[in-house]
Amino acid sequence: MADVSDQDDPAEQLALIRDTPRPADRPRALPRTWRGAALADGLPVARVLVDKGLVHLDQFFDYAVPAAMDADAQPGVRVRVRFGARVVKGRREGGTLHDGFIVERRADSDFHGPLAPLAQVLSPEQVLGPQLLDLCRQVADRYAGALADVVQLAVPPRMARAERDPSPERLPDPALPEPGSWTRYTTGPAYLQALARGDTPRAVWLALPGPHWPRELATALATALATGRGALAVLPDGRAAARVDAALTELIGAGRHVLLTADAGPEERYRRWLAVSRGAVRCVVGTRAATFAPVADLGLVALWDDGDSSHAEQHAPQPHARDVLLLRAREQRTALLLGGVTSTVEGAQLVESGWALPLAAAREQVRAAAPLVRTVSDADQARDEAARAARLPTLAWQVTREALATGPVLVQVPRRGYVPRLACDRCREPARCAACAGPLEVGEQGGTPACGWCGRPAADWSCAQCGGFRLRAQVVGARRTAEELGRAFAGVPVRTSGRDTVLATVGDSPALIVATPGAEPVPDGPGYAAALLLDGWALLNRPDLRAGEEALRRWALAAALVRPAADGGTVVVLAEPTLRPVQALVRWDPAGHALRELAERAELRFPPVARMAAVSGPPAAVADLVDTVRLPPGADLLGPVPAVAPPGRPRGEAWERLLVRVPPAAGAALAAALKHARVHRAARSAPGPLIIRLDPPDIG
Repeated sequence: MADVSDQDDPAEQLALIRDTPRPADRPRALPRTWRGAALADGLPVARVLVDKGLVHLDQFFDYAVPAAMDADAQPGVRVRVRFGARVVKGRREGGTLHDGFIVERRADSDFHGPLAPLAQVLSPEQVLGPQLLDLCRQVADRYAGALADVVQLAVPPRMARAERDPSPERLPDPALPEPGSWTRYTTGPAYLQALARGDTPRAVWLALPGPHWPRELATALATALATGRGALAVLPDGRAAARVDAALTELIGAGRHVLLTADAGPEERYRRWLAVSRGAVRCVVGTRAATFAPVADLGLVALWDDGDSSHAEQHAPQPHARDVLLLRAREQRTALLLGGVTSTVEGAQLVESGWALPLAAAREQVRAAAPLVRTVSDADQARDEAARAARLPTLAWQVTREALATGPVLVQVPRRGYVPRLACDRCREPARCAACAGPLEVGEQGGTPACGWCGRPAADWSCAQCGGFRLRAQVVGARRTAEELGRAFAGVPVRTSGRDTVLATVGDSPALIVATPGAEPVPDGPGYAAALLLDGWALLNRPDLRAGEEALRRWALAAALVRPAADGGTVVVLAEPTLRPVQALVRWDPAGHALRELAERAELRFPPVARMAAVSGPPAAVADLVDTVRLPPGADLLGPVPAVAPPGRPRGEAWERLLVRVPPAAGAALAAALKHARVHRAARSAPGPLIIRLDPPDIG
């Protein structure tokens, strides 16, 4: 490939790529020396992936390999190269040093010009193997991103001390575990038997409520390990990963798997990753970053709760863990286990298409494991004096009082903080900051209202619509709820769990646990005696296509921590009972809800029935893309519509968002077209930033 100068002007860089002379007949062989230094014999050329992350430089570059680096400069190792050097009188001068990875050693180069030598081999550790490189390339192509960006997600930063330490010897494969609670599922034992035979079964697993799913997931991983194959499980957060880690350690002992989470710290996490890369360990339990873990002889990939937003990467090109694992299952021919208490629309589509089979329990098992779910409508709350006094309708108050006699009660509040949203007491107009138009909020009891964006106090606020100066709570947060419940149930301990302080577990003694969604602590013993799901409207009224699906997922995860109905477990949800997600929770039928959502998406031609891209930027930049991109046949343009500028942009800057929709078969062509358009914009130095995201999880 061409060796390209790192100019400030992207147009000049692309011109160099385009105008580089090519040999007429065959690649040019390198001389034996470069500036008097001997080059490596046999394979003197290293093809390098330079860690630039620029889409218009998304290619490999050739460098000469000095003889002194011949032994260490192997494919997959980290190197440092001089990028952007200019050719002056036949010699390469200048340029800046960049890290990179050798992807291939060659005997010749198809670049017609002098090659710069490798500046340094940073480490002889081969961290980017062919299989991992191929996976990164597929992810980059799917999401219209640069390969270097994906490799940054896949390979953790180097820690020299961790590389110097040898990895432990690989332990013998564990014995085949017993099915255990998998017998509660109709096809559960059959799935494990297929794994034990070395087959590659693919299943969408609808887990029963209760505390058993970590052990069940660990059993599936141990079954794959017992056959001599590797296993990988990705979970949404460190708390869930720790539960599976503990269950797997109890099942197969220590040393046969590693836990890859941020809690371990950079050096220890890299040490564990190296143990996997070197083949000393063949099982990984971790969070999103573990999706790319280079497990040898991979036999099973598992993902828990794929609807959790934590599985969507926030760094370019923003891949989703589910899509990466589906790629690995297809390309590496592994078994797949897509599990959760609820099912996403994507999971339902995998079952409907026949690519995966459903793995669920019979209705009698569901009724035996699920709590009793009761509803309180908005009309009931409006007529209830208790609801106005302490935010709890009479039914919720009675259930809480009875449940506190036998154990803890979980209270789920959709909003964190004290009073995160305020409104005018007279006209109900949302209260806004006079400086930046941000929402006003109160951080503590008796506190002065302040802007949630710029932090400016607003003690002298007045309503711009009616002139009123009194404020009322539009939304009540978790801390205010805990305060009110403490007054309503005097003498009962009240604990909060949220973004600032997340409780991992709570005891089985009577207590009120107020938590935001996703921060619910796991109870010791049989589970919560009851759960209250407050302010259902706050979840259901979100302007998002997935609002109903997400509300059901958050409710079900909280309700799954409650004791079965036979043991007195009760869940009270404050939401309109006629709504589909509420009915699905009452019947405990998340699979049926997902199938109905899928049918509606098919009528609307929305993901996952279609592939979609979101293009965001200033109006001029979005219009420029529309004028230049060559979309595949059948593409639809939805919008553009006004959008909020991302963090880091000037407040108040006008932004738009355009959705591009194509049939599933044209998804690869759409990604290629958008990537080409990004390169073309860089070549023309087109003004304005542009954010392109394939398959965005939120398209509301």
